[in-house]
Amino acid sequence: MNSESDRTANLSVSHQSHCRMPTRHGCFRMHVFEEQGSGREHVALVMGEPECADAVLCRVHSECLTGEVLGSLRCDCGSQLDDAMHRIAEAGCGVLVYLRQEGRGIGLTEKIRAYALQDEGLDTVEANERLGFDADLRQYGPAAEILRWLGVSRIRLMTNNPAKLAALRAEGVEVARREAIIADPNAHNEGYLNTKRLRMGHLFEPDNSQS
Repeated sequence: MNSESDRTANLSVSHQSHCRMPTRHGCFRMHVFEEQGSGREHVALVMGEPECADAVLCRVHSECLTGEVLGSLRCDCGSQLDDAMHRIAEAGCGVLVYLRQEGRGIGLTEKIRAYALQDEGLDTVEANERLGFDADLRQYGPAAEILRWLGVSRIRLMTNNPAKLAALRAEGVEVARREAIIADPNAHNEGYLNTKRLRMGHLFEPDNSQS
């Protein structure tokens, strides 16, 4: 890992605190970062020594209170988070970056308003647009900076989202491989998953290519 001064130069996130974090998947090191301007607090869960690994297993995950805390079946966020932590623990080395950008970046209040519109028949993209937002407002610059702070430059990214893949690469993260992260569909999220696939281009098949 680089020196503290090297790691913090020209970053818009600053490291605030860290501790040992035992979970049902194993023991991680938890780091908290504050994003300048917004004041958002982002988290990195680290296992092993990812700065020493080539193409370390990585998940960049955006906050979803309803799916992760309340167990909502409207999305696949909770199961994706759980699966990512399990796979990192199984590998014994990896990083999970948890970004505080609820509802694809529109916040909790607007996300619940979007849910109400979906109950009236709109899909997730249409609901966001009805509220005056783009389909996805999430930003991945903070995640790239957190990875750099951790000394990680080359990853195997667990995602189905090609926009996330492109955004991280544009921020200078080398993605050696994309690994699909699949949740079992249910009666409440089938439409949501279909919208991801058909309207947002999400890829639910493994990517066997490497770079």
